[in-house]
Parts: sequence; structure tokens; C-alpha cells
Amino acid sequence: MDLKNLIRTIPDFPKKGILFRDITTLLNNKRAFKITINRLASLFKDKKIDYIVCAEARGFILGGALAYKLGCGFIPVRKPGKLPYKSYKVSYKLEYGKDSFCIHRDAFPKGAKVLIVDDLLATGGTSHAIVRLVKKLKGEIVGIAFLIELLSLKGRKKLKSYPVYSLIKF
Repeated sequence: MDLKNLIRTIPDFPKKGILFRDITTLLNNKRAFKITINRLASLFKDKKIDYIVCAEARGFILGGALAYKLGCGFIPVRKPGKLPYKSYKVSYKLEYGKDSFCIHRDAFPKGAKVLIVDDLLATGGTSHAIVRLVKKLKGEIVGIAFLIELLSLKGRKKLKSYPVYSLIKF
């Protein structure tokens, strides 16, 4: 199945000049969603991953299903004020602004094998922020996986120290 054909492109969202890649049209197709998770899982089935770390909100959709499939834990990375316990915070730049992420300080033990998962790689700012959070907790990053990669924005450059995987490239 060609997953790329199931991604809807919406111009000028969330602001003028941005081509938003809408994954809801893939997610609502039960066969495509299952194929997506199975393809991602096949990339990491022998990596002995302890935890999947994902940012809200669309990353949770893929990361939760993938954690279930791989039999590992799921760690949410959230916006400030959303986690109830002591947390670390990092700020980052987006393709269209700035934001911050937080992770619980006790999210996983030192040395845990971590896979970072998100729906989209654009400039790499979001993923690089998650990398910084995982490093604060002294996790071992075994890879970073995306459903979609926007090649023209060269987000891979910010993540060059880690194996990066993407299923769909625009």
C-alpha cells in the first residue's frame, strides 16, 4: 500500500506559506494504520527497546501503538504545565515559531534504550528537543522514527548523531 497517497496536504496551515501534511486521512484507514505500525515495528523488532518517547499530540498516536506492538514502555513528552511531577524542560524552534517540552525526571532509568517517535520531521527542532530531554535522563537513543519527512527542510542534519527512519518522504 502506498501510504504517501493517503496524506492530505493543506496549504497555509497553521499559517500562510506552510504546507501542512495531515495524517488523519491515513489514521482513519484501518488497513493503512495497521500497515504503518507494522512497518515501523519491523525496523526495530530486534533492537530491544525499553521505551518509546513521543511528543504530544500526533506523536502519541503512533508511539502508543508502536510501544504496544514492540512490548515496551511509553513515555509522554508534553508542553509545560501538563505533567504532574518534577520534570525537565527544554525550549526549541518550530518551522513556524517557538515552544517548549517537558519530561518527568524519573521517566526511565539511566541507560535505558529509547526510541523517539513522531509523526513528522520538518526542521528537526522538535525532535532535537526530545533528544536533549532523553540525554538529560542519560538514555541511550537507538533511533528516531517518523511517519513523514519533509526533505527540503533538512531536519535530519540536527539529528545526524542518530539513526533516523521515515516511512514517507515529501
